[in-house]
Order: sequence, then C-alpha cells, then structure tokens
Amino acid sequence: MAVETIAPDWEFDRFDDGSQKIHTEVQLKNYSKFLEDYTSQLRGIEEALDDSIGDVWDFTLDPIALKLLPYEQSSLLELIKTDNKVLNKVITVYAALCSEVKKLKYEAETKFYNGLLYYGEGVSDTSVVEGESQIQMGRFISFLQELSCFVTRCYEVVVNIVHQLAALYNSNKGATKIIESSGVHFQVGLRFLKQILHLCISISKYLYHVCLIFPLQTVYEHLGELLVVLLTLDEIMENHGTLKDHWKMYKRLLKSVHHNPGKFSIPEEKLKPFEKLLLKLEGQMLDGMILQACVEQRFDDPGEGVSVAKNSAFAEEFAFNIRTIFTNIESKIGEPSEIDQRDKYAGVCGLFVLHFHIFRSVDKKFYKALLDVCKKVPAVTLTANIIWFPDTFLIAKVPAAAKLMDKKSLQAIRAQRDAYLQQRAVTLTKDVQSYYVFVTSWMMKMESIISKEHKSDKLAEDLNSRCNVFVQGILYAYSIGTIIKTTMNMYMSMQRPMTKTSVKALCRLVELLKAVEHTFHRRSMVVADSVSHITQQLQSQALNSIGNAKKRVISDKKYSEQRLDVLSSLVMAENALSGPSTKERRLVVSLALCVGTQLKTFKDEELLPLQLVLKKLDLISELSERVKLQCDCSFLYWHRAVFPIYLDDVYDKAVDAARIHQYMFSALRDSVPSMLHAKHMESCDQLLESYDKEIMDVFNEHLLDKLCKEIEKDLRLSVHTHLKLDDRNPFKVGMKDMAHFFSLKPIRFFNRFILIKAYVTHYLDKTFYNLTTVALHDWATYSEMRNLATQRYGLTMTEAYLPSQTLEQHLNTINIRHIANSIRTHGTGIMNTTVNFTYQFLRKKFYIFSQFMYDEHIKSRLIKDIRFFRETKDQSDQKYPFERAEKFNRGIRKLGITPDGQSYLDQFRQLISQIGNAMGYVRMIRSGGLHCCSSAIRFVPDLEDIVNFEELVKEEGLSEETQKAASVLDSVLGDLTSNSAEGTEYFKMLVAVFAPEFRSAKNMHLRNFYMIVPPLTVNFVEHSISCKEKLNKKNKTGAAFTDDGFAMGVAYILKLLDQYLEFDSLHWFQAVRDKYKKEMNAVVKEQNVQSASQDEKLLQTMNLTQKRLDVYLQEFELLHFSLSSARIFFRADKTAAEEIQERKDKEVASKAGALSDGSTPADPASK
Repeated sequence: MAVETIAPDWEFDRFDDGSQKIHTEVQLKNYSKFLEDYTSQLRGIEEALDDSIGDVWDFTLDPIALKLLPYEQSSLLELIKTDNKVLNKVITVYAALCSEVKKLKYEAETKFYNGLLYYGEGVSDTSVVEGESQIQMGRFISFLQELSCFVTRCYEVVVNIVHQLAALYNSNKGATKIIESSGVHFQVGLRFLKQILHLCISISKYLYHVCLIFPLQTVYEHLGELLVVLLTLDEIMENHGTLKDHWKMYKRLLKSVHHNPGKFSIPEEKLKPFEKLLLKLEGQMLDGMILQACVEQRFDDPGEGVSVAKNSAFAEEFAFNIRTIFTNIESKIGEPSEIDQRDKYAGVCGLFVLHFHIFRSVDKKFYKALLDVCKKVPAVTLTANIIWFPDTFLIAKVPAAAKLMDKKSLQAIRAQRDAYLQQRAVTLTKDVQSYYVFVTSWMMKMESIISKEHKSDKLAEDLNSRCNVFVQGILYAYSIGTIIKTTMNMYMSMQRPMTKTSVKALCRLVELLKAVEHTFHRRSMVVADSVSHITQQLQSQALNSIGNAKKRVISDKKYSEQRLDVLSSLVMAENALSGPSTKERRLVVSLALCVGTQLKTFKDEELLPLQLVLKKLDLISELSERVKLQCDCSFLYWHRAVFPIYLDDVYDKAVDAARIHQYMFSALRDSVPSMLHAKHMESCDQLLESYDKEIMDVFNEHLLDKLCKEIEKDLRLSVHTHLKLDDRNPFKVGMKDMAHFFSLKPIRFFNRFILIKAYVTHYLDKTFYNLTTVALHDWATYSEMRNLATQRYGLTMTEAYLPSQTLEQHLNTINIRHIANSIRTHGTGIMNTTVNFTYQFLRKKFYIFSQFMYDEHIKSRLIKDIRFFRETKDQSDQKYPFERAEKFNRGIRKLGITPDGQSYLDQFRQLISQIGNAMGYVRMIRSGGLHCCSSAIRFVPDLEDIVNFEELVKEEGLSEETQKAASVLDSVLGDLTSNSAEGTEYFKMLVAVFAPEFRSAKNMHLRNFYMIVPPLTVNFVEHSISCKEKLNKKNKTGAAFTDDGFAMGVAYILKLLDQYLEFDSLHWFQAVRDKYKKEMNAVVKEQNVQSASQDEKLLQTMNLTQKRLDVYLQEFELLHFSLSSARIFFRADKTAAEEIQERKDKEVASKAGALSDGSTPADPASK
C-alpha cells in the first residue's frame, strides 16, 4: 500500500535528465551492431555451403590454388603425324629445338637469374666479419659451375639450331649431309634428331626446294629468346659489383692457400685443377663475354658437312626473317596492345648481332631502324632490376655498323634517355589517373560480365566478350608493369634522384597492378570455368579457318610437291588443334602454319583474323601464368627504399588505409619465391629473415609507432581539454581519422599476421599500466583514456587491476608495508633486482673506502697508533686512550677541509653511514618480503599441517586439468610457507660476496680499519649532537634526531674484515665511559668546593659542563647499543674461522645422515 501512495508523487516530482534515454539508445545501437555482425557471419556460411560459384578465398592465405595450365601427355612424335614423312621429321626437329629453348629459358629465369641477383644480399655492411665474403663465394662456386654447364649447353643448342637451318637452306645441292646432331645437349630434341640422320642426298633437293618457300619465323623467334637469356646473364654480371669484389678476394685467398697448402689441410694436387676451373669460370662468365663467345663460335665445321658462313641462301633467309619479325613488333611497341614486343625486340637485336658475326655483312638501313626504336623505347628491363640499353649494345657488338652512323644521331639517341625520364616525371601523375580509370572500369566489366549467366542463344558472343576482357586485363597489367619497371630501373641505373611525387605515383601504379591480379584471383573459380570454354571456341574458329583453306587446296586439281606439303601441314595443324591447348600443340600449329600459309592458301582477309585468334589462344591458354608474370612485383626488392615514403603517404592519407593490406604487402611478398634460389648463404632462410626484419622495422617506424604515438597524444589531449594545451579546432589544424587503420584485416607477411588494432591496443595497455604504477594517483585519468579509446577507436583495452594507493605513498618515507605493497603489485622479482642494485652500489663505495685506507697520511697514523697501543696497553689497563682518538680526529682536519667545512674523516664517516644505510635497506626489503608472504598465507588455517590438494583430487578422480591446477596450488603453498618461515638471508650473501676480497693479501691496508673506529666514533658523536641541536633552531638544514647507518656500516665492515676481536681488544667504549665518569666526578667535586663561595657564574658554568658531559656520554652509550645490536645481524659471536668450521661440521653431519638413511634397508645382495 505504501508503494502505491508514494509512486504518484514520485512520478510527479521525478527529474528526467535524459540519461535513461541515452543509455537505452546505446544498448539498442550495440544490439543492432551485434545483429549485423551475426547476419553477415550467417550469410558467409550460407555462401560457403552454396552450390553456386562465388568469391574465392583470401588472396593472402590461398590454402588451395587452381592451376589452369594444361599439360601435354603425348610426345611430339605422336602429335606430328601426317602421311608426309619428310615434313613430319623436319617439323619434329624444330619443335624439339624450340621446346628445348623454352626449357632453357625457364631454367634461367627461375634458377640462374635469381641465384646471381641475390648474391651478397641479406648481410648488412655493419655485421660483416672478416672472411665472410670468401665463405659466401666458396658456397657459390658450385652454383657458378652449374651456370657454366648451362651456358655451354645454350651454346650447343644455338649451334644446333643454326646448323639445322643452314642444312635446310643449303644452296649446295650436291651436299651429302644436311643435318648434324652429334654433341647436341638437350633433353627432348636429341632423340628426334637421331631419327632423321638417315635423311641424306635422296631428299636434300626436296628439302632445299621446300624450305626456300616458307620462312621458319617461329624458330628464329625462339633462337632470339635464347640469345636474350645469354644477354641477360651478361648484364647481371656486368652490374654485379659485389660478386666481382668477392671473386677477387676469393682468388687472393686461394693464392695464400697455394703458398701454404698444408696449413689449410688441402692436397696440393687438388689445388691446381681447382685454380684452372676458377680461371675457366672467370673467362667464361665474369668478363661479360657470355653472348660474345656464343656468336663468335665456329659455326662452319667441314667435318660435319654443313656450310654456314658461305651459305648465301641461308644468309638471305636469316636476314629476311629478322626483318619480318622486326616489322611485326615495331608498330606495336609503345601501343596499348603491346604484350611482349619489347622482349622480342631484344631478341631481334641478338639475332642481328649473330647474323653479323656469322656472315660479316651489315644492313645499314636496318641497323638504323633498330636504333630508331631507342627513341621510343630507350631501355628494356630484362629481369628484376637489370635494365638494358639497346643503343649501347648495338654500338658495342656491331662496331662496323656504328662507324657508318652519324655521331650526332648516336648522341641524340643517348640524350633521349634523359628526355624520357624528364617526360616520365611530368606525365607520371597523369598516367596514374588514366590507368586508375582504366583499371577500375575494367574491374567493373570483369565483375558484370562474370556475374551474368550464360544465355544459350548468345553463348558465342558472351564467350568472346569474356575473352576480350581477360586479354584487356593482361594488356593493362603489362603496360603498368612496364612503366614501373622502366622508370624505377632507369632512375637507379642512371643514378638520378626521384621526387617524392614520382615515388608516390609509382606506388599507386604498383597497387593498380596488384588490383588486376587480385581481381583475377577473386573470381578465379569463374575464370577457370570460362577459360576451357573460350579455348574451345578459339580452337573452333581456327579450325574453321584452316578447314576453308584446306578445301581450297584440295579443290585445286593441279598436283605438285609444294601443294602436298601445304596440305600436309594444314592437316598437321588441324590434328594439333583437335585437343587440349597445350604449349606443345600450339608450337606444332605455329610451325605447321609456316608451311601451310604458302601458295596463298589463305586470303588476306582470313590470315590476319587467324593470327589474332592464335595469339588470343596463346594468352587464354596460359592466362593464370601470364597474369602472375605480368603482375609480378619481385623487382620491388631492389627498390624497397620507396617503402618508407609509401608508408608516410598512407599515414598522412588515413582514409585509404585499406590499400596497404590488399596490395602493397602482396607486392612485397612477390620476391619471396625468387629468394629461395639464393645460394651464397647456409640457408635461404637467413635471407628471408633479413628481408622480413628490414620490412617490419620500416613498417614499425613509419606507421605503427607513429600511429601509437598519435593515438596516445589524441587521448591525452581529449582527456585534458580543460587545460587548453593545444588548438584542436579541426577547421584550423585539420583532422585525420585514424580509426580507418583499425578496421583493416590482419596483414599477412611471411609467417606472421600484423593486426594494427591489436598492436596499438597492446602499446596503450603497456604505457597506461607502466605510468599508473609510477603515479598511482593518476589511475582515474588513465581509466578515462581507456574508455575514450574504446568509444572513439573501438579498441578493447585491458584493465590495469593495480591495488589502490595509500596516503603514505606520497610522503618522503618508506616502511615495510610500502615494500610489501610494492612486491604485491610488481611481483617478488623486484627483491632480487633491489639487492643486485645494492651490490653494485656497495662495490662503488668500497672502492672509495679502499682508496681512503690506502692513503699514506691515514695509513701511517693508523700504524703508529697500533704500535703505540701494543706498547702501552699494559699501562693503560688494556684500553685505548680517549685522548689518542680525539687527537686523531683533530689532526685529520690539518690535512684539509671541504668548502662546507668537512674534514676527510667527516667524509669517511658519511661513506660508512651510506654503506650501513644500504644494508638497512636490504634488511627492510627482506622484512617486506616476509610481510608480503605472511599476508598472502594468512588464509591457510595451519601452517604446520597443510593438506595435499593433488592427492585429494586424484582420490576424487577429477580431470587431468584439475590435477595440474591442484599441483600448482600445492607448489605455491609450499613456496609461501617456506618463504614466510625463512626468507632469504641477504646479509649472509652480501658478507660472503665481499669478505674474500677484503681478507685477501692484496688488501692488507684494510686490516688497520679497527684502529680508525675510535676516532670515527668521536667524530660521529660530535656530528650527532650538532644535528640534534639544529632541531631547536630556525634553520633546520642538516637537522636529524637519529642515524643508525653509521653503526650498521661499522658492524658490516668489521665483519667483512673479521676484526670483531681486534676491535673488542681496544675496550674502547669502556675507556670512553671511564674518561667521562672521571671528568664528571671532577666537576662534582669542584661544585662542592665552589658552592661555599656562592659564585653563581662559576656554578652556572659547571652545570653547563656537567650537562655537556652527560650528553656526550649518553650519545656514546647510544652508539654502543646501536653497534652491539647491528653486530647481532652479522653473528658477531663467531669469527670467520669458527664459521667455516661450523659449516664443515654441518656438511659432515648431513653426509653421515644420508649414509645412515641409505643403509637402513637390508641389502638384497647380502642375503
């Protein structure tokens, strides 16, 4: 009833401050966010389990990869089958040679280029030890030997191709031998070449007739590719200063070994062959003559019966093919449809040089045309950071033609490089904007085309549009990649500085390049499905075109051998196209059509579409490999200096934070596969670790650490807005929303995931915790900053859980409770740290102590006093005279005093007080530890009878985890019990560590210490009385009412020197007592005498004298008691010898106990 009557009044009077509404809105907001997250998770699960083809897995993880490249199961002999046996054999030879060239090129690109390029990497200049360079080269020799074999193999393949072509175009119709195959060093072609050795004079006329008609352009292109491989090896060697330096150092080392082989345990007979091998390797590869040696080979071999140099028909056909290839590529270079023309241009230059060296003739017009391309393409990137300048190459390799050229035109070509760089610096930003539009629109087309379902009536049109979009993606990737590589490598090669704007633009282009790759990967399920259909459609189009040509040939009733060859080649092409689009089948088609396109079998309007279809077939069949090749950013390893600038840009433009996760780290990872071929280190893992560390250090410095500092600064300024520390008006100082960084997914790099949100959270947690422990009164401020970090940035902070502060923690005192609180807060580790610090402190103080005792003035006085005491102790009743000590104290002042009036003995007394205070501090630490342990164990009922929890848990049969927990609890209780009962004897430790040194023979001067104690006590008493008197004065500087440090210090040093007995033999405090008693009795007597005379002034003087004597005696007594108490800590009742004997007795007793325990069971052997 009461509630009902009060409620209406309360409702009427209630004040609504809006807090309930705010709280409700916050809860609703949190609940709606939870529902959104949960819905997205469910949607993701549903899509993953759905039958439809959706997005593929994360690019950075890629646990399963799709390989779209078809592999050929049939051999070349099975693919090349027609009724025309001779044509079969000719095509087989060239197909085998072209396949061999492809394999050599692949081996060079994957193994040898990378092995050479990464030589010397992964070792910082600062950490190189003497001899490391020679060790690296020693590991690398076997790789160079493999490279030598590879180069030799390339030479033999080049000779073989030239011989096969020369035999085909042999103008000598009486030749008896047309193809030579001995010594051919390739895997597939050798078998095939041996099968056509029986071709001889009977078909030589026929071959001559056929091969004059069709140009084998495909073979020449492959020969050019092989020459580019040798050219690239030359360029790598030429630009590799580290390799050459290490090679020279290795040769010098070998000379040292040669002079004294026995020292290095190397047989002398093995040394000479090794030196010859090194000379061979140097001459073959390190002198930059790999390509030169190839083109200067002896191609004419009379023993083989193949004429090359004087074969005019071959010379004409060779030149014709070079010009044809050049004409095809010249118009495409620099155009949007360019795809591999630059690489072919390098091949044409190589073929031109080979033609010059074989036939010694130069086509000046064609040479000029080759050089003119340099105006459009000043440089070509061969691999990674290796850039090739065609004009320099052509001038060096064909000097005869260079002499015919005008010098001004050559200089103009060279000047074009600088003009190209200047133009590129200007247009780079525009290029980025253009390609940004191109690539994003292409990505939209990719998404829209792929998301459409196939319509049966428009299937061909749909496949054609998909094919065009795929090809367009590869073309964009090639164009962007060419701009990045050419620009970066030219800047580096020509050693020109690059502006920050250019660097940022190039990094944007890298992102676009990876965006293309990610788009293909993201939709790889659909791409894989489309590729097979597109290849079938393209094959169908090619077959239709070839079928029409075949009908045209068959319809012509005129029979000739040429027509039969053309028909056979068309049948061969049809057979090759009727199967999977493998590289072997496409090669056979290409070679077959070299013959099949003769005699105008194809109309002009049919030939170009057929070539376009075959080019598309090449691209689509190798789509994934082409995408990977064109989007490969492994060259960034050599330009990683741009990474810090890129990170600074990302940090400044926080809105685009997502691009670092998706693209840049993906680009940096591209160099990892190539690093695995490094051979100069014990393991390529060392190189990977070095790269990983370098990138992570840069990432931390230029992004993570800056982000942490910025977030901390923002939180501090937000919490302290009332202080108005800074102008935070966003319209004046701008505003950056750093929260974008915290929405990024984890970044994968090597074997780690970088989660920016977790990194910043950990930094803030650590900083706030450490600063709160230093100043506990700031806990509320840091708690507010934690809450703000959660609200503003969504960071999940950890509470500090520090104990609340006490009032005394801000006073200039420290007691046992403070120590116990500190141990409970920071752990018992601080005790050992404190004692270790005290040890270091004592070491410094004892050094000063030793110097003082070694001083001649001090040492001579002490020796003099010791001798005096020994001589007069019988007369002085075994007591050290007080007057002697007082004289010593006053005499020291004659040696000099400090500006503040302190004598050397005053300073020595302060030193001993500091040593004693340090020991007192250690004592307090131990007491605090015991206090902390006893507080922790106060909940245990009986320390004498603690149950074993592990046994109880085992009896109950609980889980293994519970048993482990019980075991841990038992060990914790055991530790607490032992620690609370005993503690650590730190005093004993500090005595044990210094005593041997104090008592050693080299520190004999310290043995005089006990004799300086009496003067020290006199000095201390005077100082103590002076400090106490200052308590009653207005200026209390230096005032004190107690000082136990001196007594503790004296007791500690006497223990270290084992001089308690020597000091006790002085009976010093008894002498002091006797002296003051005697003086006090004399004053009393004098008072009795003077009391009769009634002289008040004299009586006052005597009373003051008596008080002064009382005070001095009292101070000496207090010091005596303090010293006696301090001696108890160090067991003053025993000498060092007695302690050693006691320790030995304990050891003997423990051994005897162990033996008796071991002998109690009956010995089974005795039974």
